[in-house]
Amino acid sequence: MSSTASQRALDYLEQLPGTTFTKLYQQPSTALAIFRRMLPHLAKTLVMAMLYMPTPLNVGDLERWVRPGSESLQARDRALSILQPLRILFDTQDDRGRAAYKLSDAFARSLQLALTGGGNHRSFGVPCSTPDEKPVSVEYLDTFARKQWEAILYYVVGSANAGLASEVDISAGTKQLLQKGEFVALRGRTPVITQSGFTFLLQEINAQIWTLLIVYLEVSSSLQMDPVDVLSFLFTLGSLELGISYSTSNLTPTQQQMLEDLSDFGLVYRRSSSEERYYPTRLATTLTSDAPALPNNSLTATTTTTSGDPNPQQNEKGYIILETNYRLYAYTSSPLLISILSLFSTLHTRYPNLVCAKITKTSVQSAIAAGITSDQIVTYLTTHAHPILRSQTPILPPTVVDQIRLWQIEGERMTATKGFLIYELANSEEYERAVKYAEALGVLRKEFRSKGSFFVSRMDQMKVYFRNVSARKEREKEVKREEGGEGA
Repeated sequence: MSSTASQRALDYLEQLPGTTFTKLYQQPSTALAIFRRMLPHLAKTLVMAMLYMPTPLNVGDLERWVRPGSESLQARDRALSILQPLRILFDTQDDRGRAAYKLSDAFARSLQLALTGGGNHRSFGVPCSTPDEKPVSVEYLDTFARKQWEAILYYVVGSANAGLASEVDISAGTKQLLQKGEFVALRGRTPVITQSGFTFLLQEINAQIWTLLIVYLEVSSSLQMDPVDVLSFLFTLGSLELGISYSTSNLTPTQQQMLEDLSDFGLVYRRSSSEERYYPTRLATTLTSDAPALPNNSLTATTTTTSGDPNPQQNEKGYIILETNYRLYAYTSSPLLISILSLFSTLHTRYPNLVCAKITKTSVQSAIAAGITSDQIVTYLTTHAHPILRSQTPILPPTVVDQIRLWQIEGERMTATKGFLIYELANSEEYERAVKYAEALGVLRKEFRSKGSFFVSRMDQMKVYFRNVSARKEREKEVKREEGGEGA
């Protein structure tokens, strides 16, 4: 799972109630997926060290495991700030009444089963016992998944370009889901792309899938579906094998209902709604992995090579060349990519493998009026820059980047950012440590050093950090009291 997709899934999991985690961790496939793909390296190390411990781990012992130094302490705090909100690690006391940590019983038991292969839980899917009379090839599954997923992307992009359409039509339910996720908005009866929709298009496919699935999870309860069953099945799909057919016999009613929706997304293939077998596609089997979701799709159907180099890996690095005169050359034949470019540039000439366009004030302000920001435009151009541009620093011409941002500023004078103000820390040393930690997490937005305060975009991990700092102070006081008693 990519870092973006992992963080998106992690953000969703962290806001779930504790009872949901208790149910989730009954499934070994869920415990293994979260362990493998959502925990940083040090968090995995702590879990494995404690997995077979008969007693809680003393906090002091954990402190001794971590090497002195700000970087190591930050890694430890980050590990704890993820393990605790996920209800994997709990505060407790050892047999001497000292502060300690223990693993969730349900998580530990399921992870042990996943690692040793024990139990009769069937959470990793049940392969069909009889061979398929018409077996489906991996190539067919890839083609099916690509067409279904690109149909969703075509709908989002097509909301800004009425002439763009996919060869596959998506269901009314998927269209409603895209509207609920605010990827498109209806103006009258016409769908229009939103800022969130453009952000959605900027992401890699694995992150796009998780973005849509999280919207699906959020609305599942209103569809009389059990959110725990939904989430468990998604983690199960990530552990299945591509090209193998699986039986629907062990699926819950909620998961049976999911098959229709996931088929429309391109995550599973089933010949009909009455079919008792289903095939996970590559979109599903890569949900919890780092492998590319769709190796050959319209978002990578570029022809970036200008020297006849047939290397396909080279062709996937980028396809856009932007010049200082605002002219843009895109080496692609993909209607989807061309349509994305038309959202913020004016197309002039199209050749079989090349599109010539120009970024103008009118085209940029038209994109801004549709909810697309200048930063998103710059990010897209940078992400998809041709290897020729990537070989230089900076990648894009600074004058063009500055002008794109200035065109947006012309209509804006203030930017609002949601977040939390942290102030009144005990001393300057604690302030510096907290600021460095927030900066390392990527949540620091503004520092007011003269006032001893700073502004962060997220507070959940900072809460865990301050709680750990407070616990550390208490332990230090306790040690001093014990030393004072011994000295007396």
